Amino acid sequence: MKVTKAVIPAAGLGTRVLPATKSMPKEMLTIVDKPAIQYIVEEAVNAGITDILIITNRGKGIIEDHFDRSPELEERLLASGKTDVYEQVVSISKLANIYFVRQKETKGLGHAVNCAKSFVGNEPFAVLYGDDVIIGDDPACGQLVRAYEKYGKAVVGIKAVPEDAISKYSSLKVDLLEGNTYSCTDMVEKPKTKEEVLSLYSILGRCVLTPDIFDILAETKPGAGGEIQLTDAMRRLAQTVGMIGVDFTGKRYDMGDKLGILQATVEIALQNPVLGTDFRAYLKELAKTL
Repeated sequence: MKVTKAVIPAAGLGTRVLPATKSMPKEMLTIVDKPAIQYIVEEAVNAGITDILIITNRGKGIIEDHFDRSPELEERLLASGKTDVYEQVVSISKLANIYFVRQKETKGLGHAVNCAKSFVGNEPFAVLYGDDVIIGDDPACGQLVRAYEKYGKAVVGIKAVPEDAISKYSSLKVDLLEGNTYSCTDMVEKPKTKEEVLSLYSILGRCVLTPDIFDILAETKPGAGGEIQLTDAMRRLAQTVGMIGVDFTGKRYDMGDKLGILQATVEIALQNPVLGTDFRAYLKELAKTL
């Protein structure tokens, strides 16, 4: 079955980037001239996704406004002859069929994904984490979708992390299938000892899940932090029917981290067709003073 639906969990509080996120959702923090969540939506669309559900919570209505029409602004832009900007603004509302649902209590990523059950129905679906912007020529989401279509199993986007950082991530038991594709049969969330580390591969930011994940989530008890962890449900899926891991290409930026936001801003600005040349020259001059 073709993957046409995606879920973007965007209900987190963004505590790592306070005070910027006190009244501004972290998903709306800008990278050059677009909010982070627009990059994520565009990645999904470029991967062939047509229907997107964004999981929000109280205080995040600004995300809905961003993907809606703005008649007053559009009229002003046309009256000012700014047709290029007008077309950019209007195009945002036409990216995909975008829906919203509120996670009324922030009970973890597993609980957030479970809020999408009626939206998903009996179809496979992509999950793009709202913290993670991944920039590359080949959309990371699309790489996972192709793996699902080939192997018919749930897929996780994976990357190797430094050994001294694996305790902050999940650790996956993987065996190479071909190229950058692996069979995944077990995982440990935030391993506490070296003995618990299955590999240095960890799930980072993207997955394609099958609808049977909802039956597993219904039986999943609260885990770390008293929250329903998606990785606990995915572990059961991996242990029973197996999953596929794709070491995706593209650069990942953690938008829940202040350094990650700065890195994304600098590196994406350098690629900008309008600003890139001048910004590069500025950085070269600035580097002389460091």
